Amino acid sequence: MGTPANTELVEIQLPASAPKPSRGRPKKKLVLRVERDYSQPLRHGFQCVFLAWNVYLGGLFYLWVRGIEAGQPNVSVARPPGVEGWLPIAGLMNFKYWLVTWRVPTIHPAAMFLLVVFLSISLLFRKAFCSWLCPIGTLSEYLWRAGRRLVRGNFALPRWLDVPLRGLRYLLLGFFVWAISSMSAEAIAGFMRSPYGLIADVKMLNFFRHIGETGTIFLGILVVASLFVQNFWCRYLCPYGALMGLAALFSPARIRRDAQACIDCGKCAVVCPSRLPVDTLFSVKSAECTACMECVAVCPAQGALWAGLPTLRGQAKRRLPAWAMAAGIAVVFFGIVGYAKAAGFWNSNIPERVYRELVPHAEQASHPMPRVD
Repeated sequence: MGTPANTELVEIQLPASAPKPSRGRPKKKLVLRVERDYSQPLRHGFQCVFLAWNVYLGGLFYLWVRGIEAGQPNVSVARPPGVEGWLPIAGLMNFKYWLVTWRVPTIHPAAMFLLVVFLSISLLFRKAFCSWLCPIGTLSEYLWRAGRRLVRGNFALPRWLDVPLRGLRYLLLGFFVWAISSMSAEAIAGFMRSPYGLIADVKMLNFFRHIGETGTIFLGILVVASLFVQNFWCRYLCPYGALMGLAALFSPARIRRDAQACIDCGKCAVVCPSRLPVDTLFSVKSAECTACMECVAVCPAQGALWAGLPTLRGQAKRRLPAWAMAAGIAVVFFGIVGYAKAAGFWNSNIPERVYRELVPHAEQASHPMPRVD
C-alpha cells in the first residue's frame, strides 16, 4: 500500500524514558500523523465544567444549610438535589432497593440516578467518569501535574507495594457491597428514613465544615501523596473508582493498537496515568484504563493508536473519536438526569419541617425519628 499524499516519512527520536525496540528488530519508519487531536482539550473542558458545577452546587447547599440552621423563615436558596452525587453509599443502597422492589426510592433518589449515570458511562465508554467528570479525579490530576513541575517527574511505587495497595479499594468496595447486599429492602427504607439517613448530605457537609485534627492530617497526607504519585487516591483508595472499573470491563470501547503502524516509540506507555503497557498491547482491556485518551493524543504514528469498538475480521476499524465520546457522555448524563426530573423522581420527598428539626442538630441526629408522611 502506498504512502498517502498528505503524510511524510520521518525518523523519530525516542524519549529517554521510553522502551527501546529490541536489538535486531528493524527500525520502523514513521508515517507522520496529520490529523489534529482534540481529545485533551475536550476532556479538560468537561473536567472544568463539571468541577465548577459541583462547586456551584456545594455553594448553594452550604447557603441552604446555613439558612436552615439560622431559622430563616424563607431560605433564599433551595436545596440542590445534585449534591447527592456525593453520597455514593446512599446511591448503592437505593439502587439495591430499586432492584428488589422496582420502586424508585423517595429519600435521596438523585444519588441513585447519578450512580446509574456513572455506571452507564463506564459500561459504554470505559472508566471515563474518573477522567472526564469526577471532581476528585480532576483535582488529583491537577496535583500530580503540579508535582511533576516541582520535582520534574512523578514517583512510581515498586511493584511489590503497588499491587497490594491497588487491592485496598476493592477491599473497601467489597465491604460496602457486602454490607448493603445483606440488608433487606425494608431495612434500607428504614435506614433512609432514620434521622441519620434523612440528612446524610448535611452530615457529609459538616464533616468538612468541622473537620478535626485526624481528618486534617489524613487529607494533608492525601494531598502530599497526590503531588508525587499519579492519582494516588484514585489508584489505591477510591472504592467508587473500583466499581466503575469493574463495570468498564464489560465496555465495548477500548484503546486499540495497530502493531504494523506502531513504531515502538513507547510514548503511549510513558504518558499513561494508569501506568499501562499500551505499547505492547493490541487492545487495552484493563479495569485501570480511564479512557483519558492521553496515549492516543501523544501517538505520532498515523493509524497506530485509537479508541474504537470491536470489529469482525475483514471489517474496517470502527473508531470512537473524542468528540463522539464527549457527546455520548453528555447524552447519557443529561438523558438520565432529565428523565428523573421530568418523571418527578429527582427531589427527595422530605417535608421542610423535618429539615428544620434535624439540620440544626445534625451532630445529634439519633433522637426518635419525626414523621415524614
